[in-house]
Amino acid sequence: MATIKLDIVSPDRGEIFSKDIDMLIVRSTAGELGILPRHARLLTELLPHAMRIKIGGGENLIALGGGFMEVTPEKITVLARSAELPDDIDIERAQRARKRAEDRIAEYKQATKESLIDIGRANAALARAKARLLVKNVPFN
Repeated sequence: MATIKLDIVSPDRGEIFSKDIDMLIVRSTAGELGILPRHARLLTELLPHAMRIKIGGGENLIALGGGFMEVTPEKITVLARSAELPDDIDIERAQRARKRAEDRIAEYKQATKESLIDIGRANAALARAKARLLVKNVPFN
């Protein structure tokens, strides 16, 4: 079966992941995308989510804090704002971050006048926390 090279890098950690894979499933600003070997060229922004990497019949998850992806027929490059492998994720920290973000969103929704809460930032923090918990297979509903 054909494979495609996947490189995930971030400004703070450098190279996070580099392997030949069968398929990558990501969430972009245009929706969910599945990338296979020999995919058409593509450049897109990625949202915070749990990336799905298919290798040899198995699936790996990486918590992505957003970023950009460039695809060529031979290679996928993800320039991540942040990316965490399952072993890098602290479940308690992710649960605290999720709770903080949910509280800020609820506070924003209840505000009767102009709020100082940055709702976009709170929503992004919630998405990152949920991605981390999903990667660690921790229920968050």
